[in-house]
Amino acid sequence: MNSLYPLKFRTIFKDKIWGGQKIKQVLNKDFSPLPNCGETWELSGVPGNISVVNNGPLAGKALTELITTYKADLLGKMVYEKYGEQFPLLVKFIDANDDLSIQVHPDDELAKQRHDSLGKTEMWYILQADKGASLITGFNQPVDKDMYVQQFEAGKITEILNKEPVKAEDLYFIPAGRVHTIGKGILLAEIQQTSDVTYRIYDFDRVDDKGQKRELHVEEALDAIDYNFYDEYKTGYDKKVNVPVEMVSCPYFTTNRLHFSESTNRNYSTIDSFIIYVCYEGSVEIGHHEWGVELKAGEVALLPAEINEVALQTETGFKLLETWVPHESYNK
Repeated sequence: MNSLYPLKFRTIFKDKIWGGQKIKQVLNKDFSPLPNCGETWELSGVPGNISVVNNGPLAGKALTELITTYKADLLGKMVYEKYGEQFPLLVKFIDANDDLSIQVHPDDELAKQRHDSLGKTEMWYILQADKGASLITGFNQPVDKDMYVQQFEAGKITEILNKEPVKAEDLYFIPAGRVHTIGKGILLAEIQQTSDVTYRIYDFDRVDDKGQKRELHVEEALDAIDYNFYDEYKTGYDKKVNVPVEMVSCPYFTTNRLHFSESTNRNYSTIDSFIIYVCYEGSVEIGHHEWGVELKAGEVALLPAEINEVALQTETGFKLLETWVPHESYNK
């Protein structure tokens, strides 16, 4: 059995009705022969879209095969006990060249009941935004189900939704149940539970290249929506440099921002989980024993749970999102 090391994977490119060119222009990822790219799936255990290793002795092996072989050594003991051979997180880059549909995702309970799936809680980290770009998250006033249905049936659903102007480095946590959409002109990194269940509420009456409107899931969404109104939808975080900064902590993932102008070491001996690195600026070499794996902007790496310490070496400086599955999820 090959010993484990920091793993990189082949990108899965997705053309979308709303996709653009920033995956190539900003992240330097070539999606040809696709005409555009709306999403890249960088690390995925979703059936039909399983990531495949792209570096080292395990190149060509599917993520599912690695989990079957290495189990807790790859995932972490408690992660493996909870999720078995299902990889619990999905990492994407998303380029919205047009508004995405207004949608909502079910929570674990509803997704399990209806789709035998995990729910979908996610976070968005804005990498680039055109001037005037905005997104929708939650409601702009107190709403109940009856009021929501009335607004929807009157064609005025957008009037009760909360619209937020965005810029690079903004952070949004989107728990399952929150109505949302990514607006035109936004490039972001998304970290989410492993789920491809989306209830599309409204799609701006768009048609595809065959003149067909995309399917809506109006009824299914009613029981999934969190109708609560919140004072604040954007997630604040510290912008300190050369120290890890916690951005999001929820039962499904913890994400730190690592903005370093110099090399550093990271110790994960207390975490008992794999680590995901999403590089969005600069470059870094992940050093472990004889392994040195370079990560550049637009690339993602998986650090197996059995690796407790790494050196993050850089000449340029780097900005990473660092994510793992926290212990509180094991008690659910």
